[in-house]
Amino acid sequence: MYAIIGAGPTGLCAARQLKRHGIDFVGFELHSDVGGLWDIDNPHSTMYHSAHLISSKGTTEFRDFPMRPEVASYPHHSEMRRYFRDYARQFGLYQHYQFDTRVVQLQRLDKGWTLVSERNGEQREWRLDGVLIANGTLHTPNLPSLPGHFAGEVLHSSAYKSADIFAGKRVLVVGCGNSACDIAVDAVHRAASVDLSVRRGYYFLPKFILGKPTDTFGGAIRLPRRLKQLLDGLLVRALVGKPSQYGLPDPDYHLYESHPVMNSLVLHHIGHGDIRVRGDITAIDGHSVTFAHGARAEYDLILLATGYKLDYPFIERSELNWPEGAGAPQLYLNVFHPQRDDLFVLGMVEASGLGWQGRDEQAELVALYIRQLQAGSPAAQVLRQTIREQAGQRLDGGYRYLPLERMAYYVHKDSYRRRIAAHSAALRRELSESAYAATQGA
Repeated sequence: MYAIIGAGPTGLCAARQLKRHGIDFVGFELHSDVGGLWDIDNPHSTMYHSAHLISSKGTTEFRDFPMRPEVASYPHHSEMRRYFRDYARQFGLYQHYQFDTRVVQLQRLDKGWTLVSERNGEQREWRLDGVLIANGTLHTPNLPSLPGHFAGEVLHSSAYKSADIFAGKRVLVVGCGNSACDIAVDAVHRAASVDLSVRRGYYFLPKFILGKPTDTFGGAIRLPRRLKQLLDGLLVRALVGKPSQYGLPDPDYHLYESHPVMNSLVLHHIGHGDIRVRGDITAIDGHSVTFAHGARAEYDLILLATGYKLDYPFIERSELNWPEGAGAPQLYLNVFHPQRDDLFVLGMVEASGLGWQGRDEQAELVALYIRQLQAGSPAAQVLRQTIREQAGQRLDGGYRYLPLERMAYYVHKDSYRRRIAAHSAALRRELSESAYAATQGA
C-alpha cells in the first residue's frame, strides 16, 4: 500500500491516478474535507476572502474535468473549493482518505516506510510500500526579521483573511508579488493610507487583453526564447508602460525569468495616489519606518507578503535529498528521488501556465512508474537510470531564472510537460504491449 499526504488539488490527482492504475493507497489530510488551501474554512488555509485564481480557468483546469461554463475566467476561491470537491466525488476519492489526520512522522525502512498518523490525540502506525508527498508549498510563511522594534501590529499574509483589519489604519504592505498586490488593493478601500515596500523590480501584466485572459495568448506560435521575451516585453510595455512610470523599480532581468504579477489594478491605484510606493525597509523605531534613500513614515500595521518556505515537517530533510543551502530537494523533475523508488514529491513545481493539468500529468507518470517497476519493465528501468543521473537538473528552457529561494523549483512549462509526456508514453506503450501479449497468451 502507498500513502498520499494531502488532499489538495495535487493530492487529489495523485489519488485519482493511483486508483486508475490499480495501485492500493490511503490518503491523509489534516482538514475534514478536500481542497487544501482553496478551502478557506480549512484552519491551515492561507486563502483570503477576495482571492481569485491568477491564471485563467482554461489554462488551470483538469483537461478531462473542465470547470462549469458559468464559472468566471478567473474563478473566486469558493468556486475552486467546489471544483475540487466535485472532482473528489466524481472519481470516488473521498473513501480513500483519512480526514482530520496529521502525519507526524515518516521513517525509512530497508524496504518501504513507517508512517505515524495522529487523529484526536491517538496515534496509529502504518507500514507502507511507498509515499507520495503532496502537502503543498504555500503553508509555512517566510518571516524575515525586521530592522528594529515595531510598536504596531505585524501580520504575515498567510494570516490575512479580510480587509476589515485595515479599517482606519496606516498600512504598510511589504513585498510586491501577486498576494502583496491583491492585499494592497483590498486595503485601499478600508485603510487610512496604504504604502507598498518594494525591494526589486517586477513585470506587471493585465489579466485581460482584448477581452480574453492574458495567459491564453501566445501559445499558438512557438517562438525562440529571446524573440518571445522581446516581443512579449514590448507588448507589456505598450499595455501598462514601465514600472518606473508608476514610481516602481524596473526589473533588472528579462520577462519570464521570474513570475510576473498578474495585477494591473495595483498600478491603477498607485497612479491615482491611493497606494504610495516605498523602498526597502532600513530601520524601524516604534511606529516609524525608515526606507532606503531616507524616506520615513508612520504606520499602525505592517503586513508581510513575503512568501512561503518549502516545509515537510514529518520527514528528515536528508531523506528528501535536500542539502543545506539548496532552495529545494534535488529530485528528477522535482518529483523522483535519485536513490529511492518509493518516495515521490508531487506539486513541488511552479511554472507559468502549468495548471492542474500539468500536475495531473506529473501524477500519472508516478503511477505508471510504480506499476511498471512492479512489473519489472525495461522502460521503468530506463527511467530509473535517468532519475539517478539527472536528479537536480532543472528544465528551464534556457531561461535564466532569478537565484531566489522561491524560484528554486520553477521550471519552463513546455520543456517540463514534454519530458513528462515522453516518459509517460514509453511506460504506457510498454504497458499496452504487455496487455496485448497477455491476451494473445490467454
